[in-house]
Amino acid sequence: MLPSFRSPIYGTLRRLILLALTPLVLSSCALFQEDSDPTKGWSANKLYTTAKESLDEGNYEQAVKYYEKLEARYPYGTYAQQAQIETAYAHYKANEPAPAIAACDRFIKLHPNHPNLDYVYYLKGMIGFNEDLGYGGYVMQQDPTERDPKSMRESFVAFKYLYDNFPNSKYRDDAAKRMLWLVNALASHDLHVANYYVRRGAWLAAANRAQNVVRFYPDAPAVEEALAVMAYSYGQLGLTDLQSDSDRILRQNYPNSRFLTQGIQRTKPWYHLY
Repeated sequence: MLPSFRSPIYGTLRRLILLALTPLVLSSCALFQEDSDPTKGWSANKLYTTAKESLDEGNYEQAVKYYEKLEARYPYGTYAQQAQIETAYAHYKANEPAPAIAACDRFIKLHPNHPNLDYVYYLKGMIGFNEDLGYGGYVMQQDPTERDPKSMRESFVAFKYLYDNFPNSKYRDDAAKRMLWLVNALASHDLHVANYYVRRGAWLAAANRAQNVVRFYPDAPAVEEALAVMAYSYGQLGLTDLQSDSDRILRQNYPNSRFLTQGIQRTKPWYHLY
């Protein structure tokens, strides 16, 4: 008597046949893809040269594809390492900060002693420093210090690592200048938040945020207004001793401050409808 098609024997036979056919199907698919790939058989030099031409022409998406093919086919050597760096740069130029930073971090992890590591840290800092505000921010001329400070902090960390660990780098001086701007921008961001709390009547929150500016960014231009916000907020809370201290420090350090005569009210940009 023949076994039933539902018997375990036929089930086992079907599985064996599928296992035997699967490699043949996959290999034929891969063969078809390779045959249709115009870059099949290209050398590492040709792949890199073509990718670099696409990068220079501003075709960043195509450049990334060529770099990925190069790294997949020739994973070792200088071409692959350079492809990793330029992949990060291509994403940066295409306003794609997340994959750009991921590419930088991957390179740093894979090549901690690479001679161009200082450039990768500089590029990582530039990605956060020049993060796109978007079309709305451009049209409304939004102050970049009003945006989420996360990218600015990450940028500062990258520049600081470059500055501290690569004393002979040609990017060090520029990184130092950008760090100074970032410190002032982060101070201005905290000041924006303090002024928001003032408008909301949250005097304690306003005083604490302004105090952060004085404490963490003592050389930033925003300190002058932060002291004025502290004095005003402490006054609203009835903390006269703290108000007097803040006012005294403001007068000693900024005797000609406009905040001593005009108060802390700001002229809000037109796009701040609230």
